[in-house]
Amino acid sequence: MQNNSRWHYLETAEDVAQAACRQILNAATSAISERGKFKLVLAGGGTPEKVYRLLAESNADWANWHIYYGDERCLPADHQDRNSLMASRVLLDKVAIPANQIFTMPAELGPEVAADRYKLDVAKAGTFDMVLLGMGEDGHTASLFPGHQHQQDELVHAVYNSPKPPPERVSISARALSNTRELIFLITGANKQEAVNLWRSGADLPVATIEPENPIDIYIDSDAFKP
Repeated sequence: MQNNSRWHYLETAEDVAQAACRQILNAATSAISERGKFKLVLAGGGTPEKVYRLLAESNADWANWHIYYGDERCLPADHQDRNSLMASRVLLDKVAIPANQIFTMPAELGPEVAADRYKLDVAKAGTFDMVLLGMGEDGHTASLFPGHQHQQDELVHAVYNSPKPPPERVSISARALSNTRELIFLITGANKQEAVNLWRSGADLPVATIEPENPIDIYIDSDAFKP
């Protein structure tokens, strides 16, 4: 487990979403005040979706937000299982972020081409202001899965043989995800208990490979953590 982690224990998934939303909005205000823009990496999944719905109802300086994705499934651009489609539906279509500041992974082109193109966006972004991540019941995060080997110096990986469908994906690397001023893990649901316990005991899981310089914030509900 990362040494520089702050665990926030909350009762419900809704509480997790509200706490994360507050931290994101505060980070955006600070980043725009200090550097003129807010570079945010989005996660897929049910708990992030709750966060995005709350953000969509909030007031923010949307014109200075820049949006990236931690990973994407290699599916048609309009497929309902795309992370980008969910984020657009619940957040991005409802707020005034300029279209040229939303950097969608072209995963419909296949893992290699998409990774090759997206690494240019990640390189240009440099240090992110905030990265949002979830965790699967196997300890994976983004599309970084247990047992998969990737070149450590890559910014974006082409992913094959995902244990969860679809098998082909694109993922920002652990190295690039760690290059952020703030990082939030959103963890909810009883099916995460075993992975959480393994993570806390120091197991070699993908979630443990994300190690930014600043402390990470882990928001977790009572279903996912049973002491």
